[in-house]
Parts: sequence; C-alpha cells; structure tokens
Amino acid sequence: MDIVNINVNYKKAGLDDPGFQPTLECHVPKIYDETGKRKRRAVLICPGGGYDYCSEREAAPVAYRFLGAGFAAFILRYSCVDKKFPTALLECAASVKYIRENAERFDIDPDKIAVIGFSAGGHLAACMANLWNSSLLSDTLECDPQTLKVNASVLCYPVILSDPALTHEGSIANLICHKHDPELREFLSMDKRVGPQTPPTFIWHCADDGCVPVENSLYYMTALSKAHIPFEAHIYPQGGHGLAMCDSTSATWEGHIQPDAAKWAECCISRLNKI
Repeated sequence: MDIVNINVNYKKAGLDDPGFQPTLECHVPKIYDETGKRKRRAVLICPGGGYDYCSEREAAPVAYRFLGAGFAAFILRYSCVDKKFPTALLECAASVKYIRENAERFDIDPDKIAVIGFSAGGHLAACMANLWNSSLLSDTLECDPQTLKVNASVLCYPVILSDPALTHEGSIANLICHKHDPELREFLSMDKRVGPQTPPTFIWHCADDGCVPVENSLYYMTALSKAHIPFEAHIYPQGGHGLAMCDSTSATWEGHIQPDAAKWAECCISRLNKI
C-alpha cells in the first residue's frame, strides 16, 4: 500500500487553500510473474461523513472487499468542513487523473475506472460522474477532459438533492460554506446534472434511511432513466443509513449488520465486471 499526496492549484480555480493535504491510499494487487499482467479494473473510493470528515468505516473495509475481487482500490481522503465547492471535486478529479496516468504502472485498464461514494461521498462521486468534462476541472488540472472521465459510478445511500426538504442539509451547507447561495445550491442537485456524459451507474439505498431520504436515489434513478443512462438499482426495505459493507467488517453496532443489504457488494462487483 502506498499513500500519495494529491496536489491541486486551488488558487487557479478561485478557491482558498483548504489547509489540508488530500491523500490517495493505493491498494494495488500484486502482479505475479506466472500470471502476467491482467489490466485490472480500478475503483476510487470516496468515504462519507457529511463533508465534515471522511468515515474510516467507508474506506479500508470497502477497499479490501474490492481488492479481494481483483480490483485495484484507491481511497481518497478529501478536504472537508466548509471547503467550498468544487474543492473536494478538484481533489477527486486529480485522483482520477493520477490513476489514469499511472495505469500502466498499476496494471490498470485506463478505460475501466469507477468512482464509489457513500452518503456525502456519494454526492462527490455523483459530481465526478456528471461534471468530469467541466472546463474548470481540466483547466485547473491542465489536462484533456478525457483524462478525468470515470467509466462507471457506484452511489451508496448518496446525498443527491439540494432541496432542504429532502437533502442532508449538513452536507450541502458545508459545500456552500453555510451561506445563502441559491444558485450554487441549485447547481449542487446532481439529479439535475445528469446528461449524455454520465457513465453507467450502480446505486443502492435503504427505504427507511432517516438521515439521507431514499428520495435522493429515486430522483437520481428517474434522471438516469430519462437520459437513457444504463443503471442498476437496489432499494432495501430496512437498514437505515451508514451501513458501509453491511457486515462485521464495518459495523459499529448490530444495526449495521444487514445480510440482505450486504448483497450490494456482490451485485456491484458483478455489474462493474460487465462494464
């Protein structure tokens, strides 16, 4: 495992330096001489935490599951707490750029990079999925927009909406620095950013989620359908929020152990292997 610093010219994007060093934790399967190179798929993991912090339960346990399935797994620990949009998105884009530019070294297929996000990290992943071709990202990172393209997105009980009645308000408030900014708030509703550039999507949520209402996923599924974007979705009847792997590898109490919802990982891996 290697940990690399993700460097972004925030000033070029008109942003304040967050005073935090984002890092990318790299879990790459060993290349054995007898098997040769395989050109593996890669996943970039964005933990949740309301844009207040990066949840460790939604980091290493997820990476280990995908690593065990033969994926290269990268964990992004991005800037949080009143870091105005698109600070974290630039860090996510820079991570995609790093993975793609090092694809040969890591034995990765550069056209098989997926972004996975949980809760607020799901919002970040959705931003990456929908806004990867933004000139702000490519101009700031000084690269061709195609370098930043993600080939699939996996959204786990994601924050999608910015409507105060349906969103996780703390996540959106952090992105607009707790200011009244209706234009930015509207822009941050990712169901409205879906378009031809949006990659195939895997999404799951629990119907009884009391933190991020299931409508966030339902609205996004509707947007994907209208845009004719391929997607697979699973809505589990119970489990609440913050389940991560839904088993003992990430649980902090018995409510996090949900055998039905735990099937999401197997379904997701199967879907990604077909993209």
